[in-house]
Parts: sequence; structure tokens; C-alpha cells
Amino acid sequence: MIRKQIDDQSSAGEGALSRALAGARPVVLRGLVADWPAKVAADRGADVLSNYLANMDAGAQSIGFFGPPGIGGRFFYTDDLRGFNFERRRTTVTALLKTLEEAAKDPCPPALYLGAAPTAESLPRFAADNPAPTLPADAQARLWLGNATTVQTHYDLSANLACVVAGQRTFTLYPPEQAANLYVGPLEFTLADQPVSLVDPLAPDHDRFPLYRRAEGEALRTTLGPGDAIYIPPLWWHHVQAHSTLNVLINYWWSTAPAQAGSPFECLIHGLLSIRNLRDEERAAWKALFDHFIFSPQPDGLAHLPVSARGVLGDLTPETAQMIRQFLIGSLSRR
Repeated sequence: MIRKQIDDQSSAGEGALSRALAGARPVVLRGLVADWPAKVAADRGADVLSNYLANMDAGAQSIGFFGPPGIGGRFFYTDDLRGFNFERRRTTVTALLKTLEEAAKDPCPPALYLGAAPTAESLPRFAADNPAPTLPADAQARLWLGNATTVQTHYDLSANLACVVAGQRTFTLYPPEQAANLYVGPLEFTLADQPVSLVDPLAPDHDRFPLYRRAEGEALRTTLGPGDAIYIPPLWWHHVQAHSTLNVLINYWWSTAPAQAGSPFECLIHGLLSIRNLRDEERAAWKALFDHFIFSPQPDGLAHLPVSARGVLGDLTPETAQMIRQFLIGSLSRR
């Protein structure tokens, strides 16, 4: 049973948002986008909101998820983990809104979902009509549209501000260090780019996944309504359940790393290739090197090297980043 609650700040405002973004834990920001015209339209009913979105639809196509009624709104793998229980098809906002309208009349509807569609392409007037909170410059609005569906527990590499426009969504979150207890699925064959937990938090199979009880004990859960938002730091695992026949969410992702930095996930995959299968004592030795060069802050650790001789150990500049990339390309191409 999940009992812990996320830090919840009512009557948020920009000050509360700034404090949330400076922290390392999730924060709920009640009413952050309550004044958005899109949220006001949602308050007036599903038809009003649908018309509001359709009238600004530019016709751009994005990938939608379409699942049969039997999956209960849970997009997931097939039993052998080699396929999916849904189909991907290209659709527009207006087309999906029409499908959602028809599905709302069905007592056993299909699962319908459009995720991470850039509003600059699909709804180009949205950002001007519904101004974003004060966020880093690279944060761009993305649309999530669907009916009563669940997004399986996953993490994002970027910081995330998710703003509910219509419907209610329940977020269940786990700290990054709970990865060992979440029974993570394939890293390279995923539902939607990011690896997911194989455990269903809504009906966990503790016999099959006994370690999940530890993650469950550290989980945070909250339900957001229209106008509410939640800040999710990078690498926090989160499961999202949408409850209504029409759910609309706008989120913003932005990177907390220098622009020239690469993906830590790619580094992880490279580690699977080059480190995981070494002998125990060798892995321990490499762990010591990683701790020294990567994870241990050592302000004076390079004092013995002239700046001109630090090479890839120097400050991460565009030039240093290019040097590292060229070194890696050369190394990998020789294998």
C-alpha cells in the first residue's frame, strides 16, 4: 500500500515554481495554470474543449497509441516481451478528438492516447494563448491527449513540468535509487523510448515481483485536477493514470546538462558492452575509477595537471566535447 504523499503547495505562483525547480524532489503546484484559456474551456465541458483544440489544429500528424478494450487502458508488452498490446498509428489532434468523442459513448471503449506531440507543430497558437510558466529557454510545450489510460512506470532524462488541462491524473513516483526494486524491462525495446517497470502499481504481483514491496514503501502518490501541475526531477520513476473520457495534459521537458553534453543513457549502454562482463575484481577496479573521475567531486583533483594538458579531463567546453566524441568514434570504429 502506497501511503506517502508528494510535497503539495497550494496557490502555487511563480515563487513556488522557482523553489520547486531548484529542488531535487517532486512537488505538486496546485492551480499553477488555472487561468489558462484551455483549462477554462475544459471547465465548460468536453465539447467546448474539443472545439477549442480543434480550432487551432494545424493538421500535423503525430504518433498515437491505439489499444483494444481488453487491455483496460494499460499500454504494455505482450506476455513474451517481444511485442506490444497496442498499435501505433499516425493521427492528428482533430482526428483523435473525434475518435475520443465516439469512444466516450462506448461502455467498453478502446484505449486511445496521443503523447508528447509538440504544440508548436500541432497547435501553433496554444503557447501564445496559454503562456508557459517561467522555465528554461529550451522548455517547449507538448500535448498529451487521450481517454482513461495508464502510462507505465518510467523515467525521463530531462526535468519535467506536467500541467493538467482536463480530467484527473494520478501520479505514482519512485526515487531513482528504487530502480533495483522496480523490475525494469528491456532497455532497447521499449513502449515509448524510455525503459519501463514491469510491475503494475495498481495491481502489483508481489509473488512474481517480491522486491517491489521496497519500492512501494518509498513511493509517492497524488492526484491532480485541471489547473494543477507537478514538477518531476530527472530520473524519478513515474506512473501516470488518466481517469476521464477526455484527458488533456501539457508538459515541458528541459535539459539540466550543458548543451554539449551527451546522453548518460548511452554511457550506460556502453557500460553494458565494456564493463558488465568483466571479472568481479576488474569491475570493482573500474568502479573505483568511475568514482574518482565521474562521481566524486574533487575541486583540486586536477591541480597537478597544467590546464593545457588536461585534455578530456578539462572543463566541458564545446571543444572538449568534440574531442571526447572523436575519441569515442575512433575507439568504437576500430572494434
